[in-house]
Amino acid sequence: MNITVDQVQARVPVTVLRLQGDLDGSNYRDVIAKGNELYQSGVRDLLIDLGGVPFSSSAGLVALHTIALLFRGAPAPDPETEGWRAIRALGDAHAAGVQSHVKLLNPQPRVAGVLEQVGMMAFFEVFTDPAAAAASF
Repeated sequence: MNITVDQVQARVPVTVLRLQGDLDGSNYRDVIAKGNELYQSGVRDLLIDLGGVPFSSSAGLVALHTIALLFRGAPAPDPETEGWRAIRALGDAHAAGVQSHVKLLNPQPRVAGVLEQVGMMAFFEVFTDPAAAAASF
């Protein structure tokens, strides 16, 4: 997994977290750590670019949900001991509504299918146009 970070200026500064490679159990903790690092450094609006992610396992879903929790100001589950609670907590996430500070860009069809299947497409705003995504914050 290759993780890069860029910033674009829209109405507000938007940080773009670009992921390249499969998002799975071998690297989901790295993605969570990068999301936490960004949040701790003061980033408040995050666009996760999934255009380079051909596959996401359930561990990838845990990473996305955990980052959303962080950016909502909620305590994130410890991925070592309770990370899978994120999957079971999707019902609570839906009750909280669509994420306003974490959005997704360009999920590939296979990843979009997984997100749809587990109900996360209703949890995140999803964009195919980077400019529209940045302007939505």
